Amino acid sequence: MFALKSEHRLDDLLEAAGLARSTYFYHQKRLLDPTRCEKHAVLKQAIAEVFHTNKYRYGYRRVLLELRKAGWVVNHKLVYKLMDRMGLKAVIRRAKKYSSHPGRPSHIAENLLARNFRQEAPNSAWVSDITEFHVAGQKLYLSPIMDLHDRMILAHTIAKAPTTTMTAQALAMAIKEHQPAPGLMVHTDQGLHYQHSSWRDLITQAGAEQSMSRKGNCFDNAVMENFFGQLKTEMYYNQKFSSFEQLKQAINSYITWYNTQRLQTQFKGQTPTEKRHQALYPQPK
Repeated sequence: MFALKSEHRLDDLLEAAGLARSTYFYHQKRLLDPTRCEKHAVLKQAIAEVFHTNKYRYGYRRVLLELRKAGWVVNHKLVYKLMDRMGLKAVIRRAKKYSSHPGRPSHIAENLLARNFRQEAPNSAWVSDITEFHVAGQKLYLSPIMDLHDRMILAHTIAKAPTTTMTAQALAMAIKEHQPAPGLMVHTDQGLHYQHSSWRDLITQAGAEQSMSRKGNCFDNAVMENFFGQLKTEMYYNQKFSSFEQLKQAINSYITWYNTQRLQTQFKGQTPTEKRHQALYPQPK
């Protein structure tokens, strides 16, 4: 239509095309604005860099947080629209849970946590669990310790079998590294590993309290379950690993990335490390 404007009256062209004058001038303004296309091109490049740098793990919300941290003034609708046009889709989670047999109940603690997943200070409540991976005809087990205040993984162990030694080592590492004050709560499910003396003794020696989910109620430890879902979606599903050691290295790398780079929407775009540092070393007002 713009090419025909020099040969015909605009009103005649609009009538033939069935367009309103306001629609015509709107699109003309868009085409004649030399900065509009360039601006979106640069923004699309920035979106792609964030998406690929984080290995396809980010949806539009976390991409938006990264852009804003980098100084972009942009709303979520535009980021969502551009990512959709560019075909940038975060990997989708598939739920599958490892279940440890509790054995004969002997030392079942009360559910002291009671789904109070928001903790005001570091080292108030830690959670743990075990998850299972399959690789090259073998199994790999991960046992992390997470602080509910900042969702940071304080320590973790990886092994070829889900032993009580494995879980106790993770807790011992977290206690040694972070030196929690007496009163810490340590929450898990009712698995045999957490009824074992190696686990209970560490809690007692640290002056901590033991808490357990109610039987068969995974929602009592939902934050840990959610972390496992994120981890497997973002670095395990749809990936091929040729050996136990390769997968182990990938998990270690992911946990480092998660602690130091993965933005948490519930913390207004802070990483777990940033959230923890802010609480432990507050800036004077």
